[in-house]
Amino acid sequence: MIAYTFFRIFETLFLTLPNGLQKGLILALAKLAFLIDTKHKKIIQANLDLTIKDEITPETYQNVIKNCHKNLALVLLQVLRSSRLEASDLEKTISFKNREIVDKAIAGGKPIIFISAHYGNWEIGATSLGALITPITSVHKKMNDGYFDEYLMKSRTKFNMTMVEKKGAIKHLVKALKTGNSISMLIDQNVNPKDGVYIDFLGAQATQTAAPAFLARKFDALIIPLFINVQPEEETIITFYEPIITPNTEDAKADVLASTQAQADVLAGVVKAHPEPWFWCHKRWKSAYEEIYK
Repeated sequence: MIAYTFFRIFETLFLTLPNGLQKGLILALAKLAFLIDTKHKKIIQANLDLTIKDEITPETYQNVIKNCHKNLALVLLQVLRSSRLEASDLEKTISFKNREIVDKAIAGGKPIIFISAHYGNWEIGATSLGALITPITSVHKKMNDGYFDEYLMKSRTKFNMTMVEKKGAIKHLVKALKTGNSISMLIDQNVNPKDGVYIDFLGAQATQTAAPAFLARKFDALIIPLFINVQPEEETIITFYEPIITPNTEDAKADVLASTQAQADVLAGVVKAHPEPWFWCHKRWKSAYEEIYK
């Protein structure tokens, strides 16, 4: 309660500042975090060395390491601003690339499973989807602190987004798809192996959730990937990608694996093109390569 009270005082004072000063302060804190946080820099280096080190320039390698804290700070800035954000604000600042993909899917009446990752400003991406495209149901991992959890829930659910607790989420997602609503899920790597499947991601084995593929197969749903600021200089553009069609043969296991691999391939293509905005400072390959993080 004490920590939350101090946070709300900080938020109130912080949001009285001009937008430029808000961003400058947040980025200054990110620089400080970068200087003192050796743990996560080592994780980033381990991830890069395992995967794309030989495919990027030394300059890009260093930029990825430097940008992780910056990206997280900008997401925090978005969370702080969301408490006072209106749909009209999003209409002025957000644009969509390949919007016709979603419009066609909605017109066709098929259930839609949007997938994304911790890439770019993922908070504004999900918010904009619910506010400007279609109501969605999304998965929420409950925070340990109830006050902070309630704060984040209010921020996320004000724009046509229903949040469901990660534990037991499948039944809520099934209900949403049955009633014609869209759902959204993150497909970042290193889920518990019992909850996902092993796929090839950036040239190395990783575990990824099988839930989107399982649900798409069961309900004949389209999986539509989306990512925000896939071009670093275009931070307010949300890009949709061609739908992934999940096979439905007699071999359910193979169908789910094929669909999950296809999802991983889309994300891998985005990350390879512009690796800096992805959230590298997590042990993405721990399930198969735990030794690289020691």
